[in-house]
Amino acid sequence: MLKSLNTAATSLNAQQANIERISNDLANANTDGYKRGSLEFEDLMYTTLKEPGAALGDASQSPVGVQVGTGVKVGAVHKIFEQGPARMTYHPYDLMIQGNGFFQVQQPNGQIGYTRNGAFHLDAQGRLTLSNGAMLLPQVTVPPNTTNVMINGNGEIQALMQDGNLTVIGQVQLHTFQNEQGLRSEGAGIYQVSQASGEAIPGIPNENGFGIIQQGALESSNTNVANSMVEMITTQRAYEMGTKVMGVADKMLESTVNLR
Repeated sequence: MLKSLNTAATSLNAQQANIERISNDLANANTDGYKRGSLEFEDLMYTTLKEPGAALGDASQSPVGVQVGTGVKVGAVHKIFEQGPARMTYHPYDLMIQGNGFFQVQQPNGQIGYTRNGAFHLDAQGRLTLSNGAMLLPQVTVPPNTTNVMINGNGEIQALMQDGNLTVIGQVQLHTFQNEQGLRSEGAGIYQVSQASGEAIPGIPNENGFGIIQQGALESSNTNVANSMVEMITTQRAYEMGTKVMGVADKMLESTVNLR
């Protein structure tokens, strides 16, 4: 009975982790560039009471063994980088990636990060910067006498000057990874390179499999609220079953202890 209590406790811990993942997805249902999470469960080690194929003493072998499981654990929690729906803003510095790729940004602490959130603004020096202070790389500076900025699908940035001239002032560059799910989340929509993700692979939008840049739009969260609600109910039921198992095991143990 003590084993069953421990096994049920592992189920409660795993389902608690799952509900925390779901709650984070739902909390970020309106966060631009957010990618929903996915949780994987793994069964724990088994106690082998009889090996499969063990000798039965008369030259025959047991076709099956006796193995008792010890519960479940969280094997992995990773991001699902599927495309989120477009949200039109018509703001000239809002950029959406349609397809593969990440923007490379330099954070205020100097670290290099990668993001799908393209809600850029101009800072005091005219540089494209996110609201958290992360600056787009390669650095793009909009001249002070610019009347309009146009960014095409290939990421070329053109500025319309007050004298009517059209000038190319920069190029948006995207980056991909061998294993996107290996990126480390830093919050604020920023991801860091890890040993699992591999190094960033730079490229030009709309070339060699990279996504297209859409100006005046943002990529919304790819959280599916309806699916998350169903997952939440399923997780709640699994948690309740775990508590029920613990209650039954506790009563069985109590009955054993009270034997006269």
